[in-house]
Amino acid sequence: QLQLVESGGGLVQPGGSLRLSCAASGYPLDYYDIGWFRQAPGKEREGIACIGPNGRTTRYADSVKERFTVSRENAKNMVTLQLNSLKPEDTATYYCAAVENLWYPQCLKHEKYTFWGRGTPVNVSS
Repeated sequence: QLQLVESGGGLVQPGGSLRLSCAASGYPLDYYDIGWFRQAPGKEREGIACIGPNGRTTRYADSVKERFTVSRENAKNMVTLQLNSLKPEDTATYYCAAVENLWYPQCLKHEKYTFWGRGTPVNVSS
């Protein structure tokens, strides 16, 4: 069974950057669509970025477009999310998730994903 582990979260000042990683084990990542989601306390889980199995297709939520970049290295079973120009409202726990055969227009919907990591916290504060 596919297992996902996120890392790279932490405390950063507004305007700063972080690089989150999602490491997969148990099965090759090549077959999976990957999504990144975040959830702040008291708020619903939000889909922020997704990437297709070959890395050629990506999609972003309006809230992070032009600031966040998702990429993947299937040979390393790894997906990364680069977070730039961070804002206090980006504070949340960030999750990666995986699913096979996802219809691309739905790639930011958390209910479509099968496998989830446990999350890594990001705190944007001065």
